Amino acid sequence: MTSVGVIGGGPAGLAAAEVAAQAGHAVTVYEAKPSLGRKFLMAGKSGLNLTKAEALDRLIAAYGPAADWLAPLLRDWDNDAIIDWAQGLGQDMFVGTTGRVFPTAMKASPLLRAWLGRLETLGVTRHTRWRWQGFDGMVARFDTAEGAQVVRHDAFVLALGGASWARLGSDGAWADVLRAAGVAVTPFAPTNAAIAVAWSEHMFRHRGQPIKGVAWRAGAYKSRGEGVVARHGLEGGGVYSVSNGVRDGAPLFLDILPDLSVDDVAQRLARPRGKASFANHLRKVLRLDPLKIALAQEWGRPWPDDAVAVARRLKKLRVAQTGLRPMDEAISTAGGVAAQALTDDLMLRAVPGVFCAGEMLDWEAPTGGYLLTACLATGRRAGAGASAYASAG
Repeated sequence: MTSVGVIGGGPAGLAAAEVAAQAGHAVTVYEAKPSLGRKFLMAGKSGLNLTKAEALDRLIAAYGPAADWLAPLLRDWDNDAIIDWAQGLGQDMFVGTTGRVFPTAMKASPLLRAWLGRLETLGVTRHTRWRWQGFDGMVARFDTAEGAQVVRHDAFVLALGGASWARLGSDGAWADVLRAAGVAVTPFAPTNAAIAVAWSEHMFRHRGQPIKGVAWRAGAYKSRGEGVVARHGLEGGGVYSVSNGVRDGAPLFLDILPDLSVDDVAQRLARPRGKASFANHLRKVLRLDPLKIALAQEWGRPWPDDAVAVARRLKKLRVAQTGLRPMDEAISTAGGVAAQALTDDLMLRAVPGVFCAGEMLDWEAPTGGYLLTACLATGRRAGAGASAYASAG
C-alpha cells in the first residue's frame, strides 16, 4: 500500500492528511509538540474565524502579491467549501456582521475533535513529539523521545508553520534545512502584529481598554477597527490591519474623530472654554471618553493655540511607536518557501516528492478568516499532489 507522511499537525497538515487518506493512501502525521492543532486551538479562543463570507474575487484579492498564484487553490477550496466541510463535521456555522464566519460554538476544540475523529476513521496514524530534522532521499529523519528515528514514505507533505508563536510549534527552524537542500526561502517578517509603544505613567490605568470608533493609518494601510491599550503597546484588529505599514517604515497616525471633519472639530473647540481644563473642554465639546482624552494628551501635547491646528492634530495624532513587537508574538508571518520553488501542486522543485502547505509558504493576509482559508486550501492542494505522486510510484 502506498503511503504519505505529513509533517506538521496544524490545519494545513490535517487538511493534507484528510485528502491523502480519502484517496486510499496509508497516512501518518508527525508533530513535534505533544498534541495536534495547538495554534488552531489558540486561534479558537477568540472565536475561530474560519473564513470570510464574501465574493471569491474579493477574498482572493486580500492576499495581495500572492493572490495570483494562490487563486487556483482558493478557487478549488473556497469559502463556501470550507463552510460545507465544517458543517459536515457537525459544526453549526454563522456569519457575523462583517462577513466573518464562525462555528456557533465559538471555539476550535469541538471542530478539532470531530476532525481528528474523521482522520482516525480514515486510518490516519499520529506520532507526537517527533521533530523533523531533514530528508535523505525519501527517508525523513526525526528526533523523538525514544531517540533518532527514520521513516520512509512514497511522498511527504511539510506543513511546519511560519515563525511566530514558537511555543505552539511554529518556530521557523525548518527554513535552514530547506535552504541547505537548495530551496528558495524568503526571510520571515511579522504580519498582523502588535505595535510597540512605551507608555507614559498616566496611561497605565487604561491598560486592557479598547479604543473604539477611531481610524488608523500607516502608509497605504488604513483601518476603522478597534485597538487595545496593551502593556507594551497597541493590539487589536484595527492595529493589526495597519501593522504592515509600520513594518515598512511608515509613521502610524490615529484619528480619534473619524466621523468629523477638521472644520467640524475646530468649530466645536472654538466654543467658550471658561475655567474648564483643556481635558474637560475636549470631553464636553467633542464628547470624548477618558481613554481618547488620555491618548490625545499622550501624543498631542504641546497643544497649539489655534483651534484649527488642534483639530488637525486630533484628526492626525502621530503615535509615538517604536516599531512592531517581536515576531514571535505576531499572529502570522510573511516569508517562507518562495512560489517559484514550487510546482502548481506545491511540490518542491529541488526535492521531488516533498510538498509544502500552510503558513510555511510565502504569502500573507489580514485577519478576518483569510489565514485559515489559505492554510486549508494549500493543505488540500498539497495533499492531492502528494497522493498523485505516491500513486504514480
